Amino acid sequence: MTIGVDIEEISRFKNKSDKFLKRIFTALELEYCLKCSKPESHLAVRFCAKEAVIKALTPLNINIAEYNMIEIFHDKNNCPKVRILKQINKKIDFELSLSHDRTKAIAFVTAKV
Repeated sequence: MTIGVDIEEISRFKNKSDKFLKRIFTALELEYCLKCSKPESHLAVRFCAKEAVIKALTPLNINIAEYNMIEIFHDKNNCPKVRILKQINKKIDFELSLSHDRTKAIAFVTAKV
């Protein structure tokens, strides 16, 4: 099992251009985040999750350079989940925890082959 964690300032995700948002986030993620009252909090925590996933995959020799190839979504129980949109040659099970307050967002990921 490998782990990854990331923390970010939420303010970094205020007033970002459409070009930036589409380079980092999937359409599903943007649809979810942009309808929230404080989209920057939800964008920041998803960015953290993507960074944490990349950090967890690195020791497994899996390189995903494009952030929008990692999708963060909620399952039917409203639990955050990871979906890799790029073809990789291993089956990986992820566990993901997201949190944010007024100024910071954090994500913690475990990856198991």
